[in-house]
Amino acid sequence: MDRGTFITFEGGEGSGKTTVIPRIASRLEADGFETLVSREPGGVSSAEKIRNLLLGDEDEGLDRYTEVLLFAAARRQHLVEKIIPALADGKIVLCDRYLDSSLVYQGYASGVGVEQVREINLFAVQNWLPDRTFFLDIPIDVGLARIAQNAREENRLDQKGRAFHEQVRDGYHFLVEEAKERFRMINADASIAHVEEEIYASIREMFV
Repeated sequence: MDRGTFITFEGGEGSGKTTVIPRIASRLEADGFETLVSREPGGVSSAEKIRNLLLGDEDEGLDRYTEVLLFAAARRQHLVEKIIPALADGKIVLCDRYLDSSLVYQGYASGVGVEQVREINLFAVQNWLPDRTFFLDIPIDVGLARIAQNAREENRLDQKGRAFHEQVRDGYHFLVEEAKERFRMINADASIAHVEEEIYASIREMFV
């Protein structure tokens, strides 16, 4: 069976990834495709435990390099336990965050260094990279306001200051310019229906 298709979704806090991904999966399933929806950090039991350590309310006082390694470890286990088998079965994998999140949040915004974080994560994923990545771009104030208004899961990253979130957005723009063939930038300040349609149309183009 042909290898499946690996699609990731990236964006700052409140960009709407978690809302739009199940809607895209439903439409693809209706079209006859098999899909797998997952998230990072997490997706499998051991990686979810690491997620709780990294993003929980309690301040664990983790060193920023320790955080990079923990994210990479969770990513590796999620990849081998869930993503690779789904791709081997020919499924379309829709993943809420992947290695680009580490490049932006730990490498760029937290100051560890994009290339150092990239090297660690390329070792972790062993060249299992997305076929396409959607960056849901949204103004910082709009994203943070959505978090305040909606009953979505809040994590420790949501509580960081505006300057950090501005750095995150800048980091994503840097990655988009660096890998234009893989990335598609989506205006996430539009209605959810519009965002869904734009992403869905882009995915369908991959199968023409």
